[in-house]
Amino acid sequence: MGDQHDHDPQRELPPGMAEQLDLPYSGMVSFGHRPFLTEAAQLDTWQPDVAIVGAPFDISTTNRPGARFGPRAIRATAYEPGTYHLDLGLEIFDWIEVVDFGDAYCPHGQTEVSHANIRERVHAVASRGIVPVVLGGDHSITWPSATAVADVHGYGNVGIVHFDAHADTADNIEGNLASHGTPMRRLIESGAVPGTHFVQVGLRGYWPPQDTFEWMLEQGMTWHTMQEIWERGFKEVMADAVSEALQKAEKLYVSVDIDVLDPAHAPGTGTPEPGGITSADLLRMVRELCRAHDVVGVDLVEVAPAYDHAELTVNAAHRVVFEALAGMAARRRDATETPAGPPAR
Repeated sequence: MGDQHDHDPQRELPPGMAEQLDLPYSGMVSFGHRPFLTEAAQLDTWQPDVAIVGAPFDISTTNRPGARFGPRAIRATAYEPGTYHLDLGLEIFDWIEVVDFGDAYCPHGQTEVSHANIRERVHAVASRGIVPVVLGGDHSITWPSATAVADVHGYGNVGIVHFDAHADTADNIEGNLASHGTPMRRLIESGAVPGTHFVQVGLRGYWPPQDTFEWMLEQGMTWHTMQEIWERGFKEVMADAVSEALQKAEKLYVSVDIDVLDPAHAPGTGTPEPGGITSADLLRMVRELCRAHDVVGVDLVEVAPAYDHAELTVNAAHRVVFEALAGMAARRRDATETPAGPPAR
């Protein structure tokens, strides 16, 4: 249970730091006002269930850059530290311990070094039995992040549910093998995550081309396009995706590209694609996946604050992460007691 170490003096924050983390519009920037750790040894002391990791990297974008500013914006968007989930009837941090483990060092312009540092920092989290929740950054960061998780849990033992307007399975983008349009192909080709272990939701638009989809079929990938969602309804497709994910692997990694949302809900992204899903539908599905599965990794990518009118995108992104945490908390609660309902009217 998340509060099992509440009175451990090694895990108590100095009063000044605690005060800084609680300030809504100033003070330290930490996701959800959680304790901010910088050293791997601190993870051993705190023993959290989940650790937030920033991956401020966007050299691999093909359209509008700026996702490297996503982690800070997502962290800073919370206006108050409320954590009681109305629909689930639980206090999230009563059930799971969450910390912010800072950012991987991503020197601008250096893809290989940045990806190596992301992989190392995520591995430091996952190897301790802690769930990494990675804030991108462009979608290329899923390659090192999911690989680090597979390094720990075993190649072929992790499935991915991937929310995106784009499949991100290109062989290369203008010669770049580490583009934000190639991470899923790299994971499949490396053996870290087999194609049969993928479920993709929200694909639409005019990319990738037909030959790439033929390759995806050959790999045994599963996907649900927006056309299918419109025809069948989101609730039915969501049920199928959750069921399919259960059949793919015992461990699950959830990757959310914010451009899966319609640009009306998330304009602040590098490659917006009209005709996407609503934020309400995405939040429900992420929550249900994290409640129904043994989730061992999450990433949220492609938030580019410079294009974000009224902070619609960073608010949606922040809530996606909170719904993932809520799902994990509900899973912990469900295993120990009868779920409580929402508060009475």
